[in-house]
Amino acid sequence: MANTETTEKKKSPIRFVILAIVLLVAGWFGYQKVSFAMSHETTDNAQIETQITPVLPRVSGYVKSIAVKDYDSVKTGELVVELDDAELQTQLVEMEADYHQAEVDIVNAKASLNNASVTLGVNRGSIDINKVKLKKAEEDLQRDENLFKEQAITKKQLEDSKFNYQTALQQVQNSNTDLTAANSRIPVLQSSIQKAEAALASKKAKIDEQKLKITYTKIFAPSTGKIGKKNVSEGQFVQAGTPLFSIVNDTTYWIVANFKETQIRKFHIGMPVDIELDAFPDTKIKGTIESLSEATGAKFSLLPPDNSSGNFVKVTQRVPVKIAINNINEYKNILRAGLSAGITISTK
Repeated sequence: MANTETTEKKKSPIRFVILAIVLLVAGWFGYQKVSFAMSHETTDNAQIETQITPVLPRVSGYVKSIAVKDYDSVKTGELVVELDDAELQTQLVEMEADYHQAEVDIVNAKASLNNASVTLGVNRGSIDINKVKLKKAEEDLQRDENLFKEQAITKKQLEDSKFNYQTALQQVQNSNTDLTAANSRIPVLQSSIQKAEAALASKKAKIDEQKLKITYTKIFAPSTGKIGKKNVSEGQFVQAGTPLFSIVNDTTYWIVANFKETQIRKFHIGMPVDIELDAFPDTKIKGTIESLSEATGAKFSLLPPDNSSGNFVKVTQRVPVKIAINNINEYKNILRAGLSAGITISTK
């Protein structure tokens, strides 16, 4: 019994040593953890972002051909989809025929104006002739009145002279009326020409618009990148503005990290950032804070919370922080829009 107790006494210091070592190691790790937490801000609420451009038709029509497949790479200006333009081409032919008819209408209107101008000259000439006739009839009447007083002519001859005078006077009045009517037709015909020319310009604009619509039947890639899944097939009727697919820009990436509002007090533009992708945890990526949002993420939601509604519950808000990726060309093969990331920022 004595030997056993002596052995236990001898072993007991080892247990204390082991316990002390464990406590020291745990304390050291705890200190490192606390020290790290006090000098760093982290979040796993982050993902890779890039520009995603939708491809939209600007006119409605049936899809004639599709030049790309799912996830193909495309370049800016590359033909991706073509719509059937047969109906638009037929409408263009009809518009051009209508345009030529409007040109003929202008020619006719100008001819009518020219005829009216000629008629106006004839009316002026008729007035001059009738004035000469009136003057002669007036002189004849005066002469015959003198002759009648001397009983040199009969009363019937005098009455004939009076009739000729009245006739000549009426002819002058009629000529003046015709001249007035002819003058009034000139502005009407001029306005008709202006109206026809305006109609011609309108038809020309519609033809240009139609030609522009025809060019829209060929849809080109608005940017360089890779397309996503297609939402269209050949023979399908698509409405103007309906998304056919999207192009993901594969040359520019950045990260948006949503930090709690209590974490950003020491953040500033240019701070270095450590990035770890969930998909590639062994790849260490460096970044830099590029900008901080002027509003919390909740303010961009479809139904932003309204604290004045009387149903207030305080929730820690998150602020989006845009992070640029350093040496991005080295990581383009692994970067994908939407990948989750962990962000660590030293605030020392």
